[in-house]
Amino acid sequence: MTLRIESLELRNFRNYEEAVIDGLGDITVLVGENAVGKTNLIEGIQLLTALASFRHGTIDQLVRHGENQGRAALRATDGNRQLDIELLLDGKARKYRLNGKAKRPLDLKGLIPSVVFTPDDLDLVKGSNSGRRSALDALGSQVNKSYYTVRRDYEKVVRHKNRLLKDEADPTLVEAIDEMIVTVGAQLTVYRIALFERLRPYLVEKYREISGGREELGACYVPSWEALFRKTDETASFDGPHRASSASSSPFTRDEAREALARARHERAGEERRRARALVGPHGDQILLTLDGQDASIYGSQGQQRSIVLAYKLAEAAVIEEILDQKPVLLLDDVMSELDGRRRAALVEAMEGGSQTFITTANIDYFDEAMLNRSKVVNLPLDKKGCGC
Repeated sequence: MTLRIESLELRNFRNYEEAVIDGLGDITVLVGENAVGKTNLIEGIQLLTALASFRHGTIDQLVRHGENQGRAALRATDGNRQLDIELLLDGKARKYRLNGKAKRPLDLKGLIPSVVFTPDDLDLVKGSNSGRRSALDALGSQVNKSYYTVRRDYEKVVRHKNRLLKDEADPTLVEAIDEMIVTVGAQLTVYRIALFERLRPYLVEKYREISGGREELGACYVPSWEALFRKTDETASFDGPHRASSASSSPFTRDEAREALARARHERAGEERRRARALVGPHGDQILLTLDGQDASIYGSQGQQRSIVLAYKLAEAAVIEEILDQKPVLLLDDVMSELDGRRRAALVEAMEGGSQTFITTANIDYFDEAMLNRSKVVNLPLDKKGCGC
């Protein structure tokens, strides 16, 4: 059974000295003017569920100004069991506890998954590939602990290689770290492509539903070596950076990915030394989105781009449910104002599909009376006791 959050507590977290919101149900609407702390509540929930923050705040930023420690905690139940998840912000460390026992973040991955949707996500289509890669990795890290570990290890070795290249280190040292990049990078690429293949059908279908089928969304994952390596078997071919529709449709083995990555690294070794940074690997992969074959970041209208982002978030939720067999918590931070009526209706329909949902808004008029009657409405700022009961 899916775990549902019953209560949320914050102490010395962001702008909150103390906050308690309990009696949480399927939908919670957090209403208030700008700068009262709506987003801080969403961030607190995300740190306790996805174990990450879309704002990437440091501990100093998360702890209330003038305090040395902060805390966020939630209580969740599925009707049979009760879980208390706690995050302690102490000095330079984040410490998690589950039912009072210390836990690594890795131990809590996937326990209560969540999907966050913020106005900044509207740049997912027109923004850089790094943003799309990060979104895919954030999803993978929630549904697969090994994915999280491989991604973390890959980022470490790439940073190390970039330092060696910048310092003009001995080529033998660079070559040694390249062996690690090829090994870990190949595994991360295989994980990413497998995850993307789960995500893509949902993404295409959700977009078709939102757009009414007026145009076709295409999506493909293009490894960084694609322009240099040609796979000639019956399942895939690589003919250039913009003819990669089969790049993500081919289920690469780790050995195939290692071979391709090693070959591309060798081809660009001289260029990497000249530019003093790693150019080949998952950190250079592309995720391409098209509408009727045209680059959606260039030719898509603002409305079409927003429909793609909404479809992407709904697809994330579908993948989480498919893999973990539970619906994720939906965290919607002030996005209703960014969507028109048709797209808001699609989002409301998703909310009514069974996922526990937290929404922030400055305008309660975006929601009809029937929905508000089913929701817990919390007006911000909270009272002097920090209570949103």
